[in-house]
Amino acid sequence: MRSSLALAAAVLSVAHAQTRSDKRGLVFVPNKKSPEDNKIWVQDGSDLTWYYNYDPTPSSAFSSQAQSDFEFVPMLWGSIDDTSFLDSVNNLIDGGRNISHVLTFNEPDGPTQYGGSNIYPWKAAQIWVDNIIPLKEKGIKVGLPACTGGTGGIPWLQQFLGNCSQLISTNGNTQNCSYDFVTLHWYGNFEGLASHMGEYSAAFPNKTQWITEYNFDNQDLATTQDFFNMSAEYFDRLDSVARYSYFGSFRSDDSNVGPNAVMLNNDGDLTDIGSWYLGGVATGVDPQSGSAARSQVDVLFAVALALVGSLFLI
Repeated sequence: MRSSLALAAAVLSVAHAQTRSDKRGLVFVPNKKSPEDNKIWVQDGSDLTWYYNYDPTPSSAFSSQAQSDFEFVPMLWGSIDDTSFLDSVNNLIDGGRNISHVLTFNEPDGPTQYGGSNIYPWKAAQIWVDNIIPLKEKGIKVGLPACTGGTGGIPWLQQFLGNCSQLISTNGNTQNCSYDFVTLHWYGNFEGLASHMGEYSAAFPNKTQWITEYNFDNQDLATTQDFFNMSAEYFDRLDSVARYSYFGSFRSDDSNVGPNAVMLNNDGDLTDIGSWYLGGVATGVDPQSGSAARSQVDVLFAVALALVGSLFLI
C-alpha cells in the first residue's frame, strides 16, 4: 500500500501539471555545446510567455518568435558609462519590436565571482537616470534592480532610491525615481522564500513582484521537486506576483545549482520539473541520467583500469 505522503505527492504533481500559468518565463543562456536544446522552450503547448537573457538584445535562437507570443524583456545587467542600454532598447522599438518591460542590474549587491554585477548604489542611480528614466517616460514598465536574497538587498535598494532621488531633485523640490515592479532572487527553502517576499512587500508596498531567479539548490530530488511544486502554486495564486522564472533551463552536468535542480537531463530530455514548468505531465526522467552521466562512469572506469595496470608494472 502506498503511504499517505507518497499519495499526496502524486496528487500534487498531477494537480500542478494540469495548472497552466501565463506568469511563467524563461531565464535563458544559450549553451553552445547543446544548441538543440533551444527549441525545447518554444515548443507547441509551452506555458512560457516571456524570457530574458541578461542582455539588452534578443537571443538569435528565438529570432523567429513573435514578441506577442514570446516576449523578450531586455536587461541592463551591470555598470555602463554611457547610454548604450537606452540606445539598444530604442533600436529594438524602432525596428518594430514592442518592448513593454525592462529589467535592471543583476545582483548589484553581490560579488562578480558569484554572478553579481557589484555596483555602488550611487553609480547605479546615475546609470538609471541616463538609461531607464527615458524609457519609463515612453511608457515602458521598469523593475527595481534584482538584488541577491541576502540581508543587504533591501538596504542597497533603499540607498539606490535615495541616491536616484538626489540626482533628479532640483531647487528643494524633492522628486523620487519611480518603478513599476520589484524584482527578487531566491535560493533556499520555501519558508525562506515566502518570508523574503513578505519583507520586500513591506519595504516596497503596493508593487507587484517578479521572481526572476529562484530555486532550492543542491538538494536531493524529492526536496527539489517539493519546493518547485509549492513555490509555483504559491506564485500562481498570489495577485502580487506578476511573473516568475525558474533558474534551471539547462542540463544537469551544466548546473551550478546542483544536479537535481534542472529542467533537462544530460541528454536534453525534460525532467519532471522541466515538463511541469512547461505545463506538461511528469516524464519520470532522472535529472542525472543521460550520456554525460554515462561518460563520467566511463572515465572513472578507465582511471581504475589504468591504476590496476600500473600495479603490474611496479
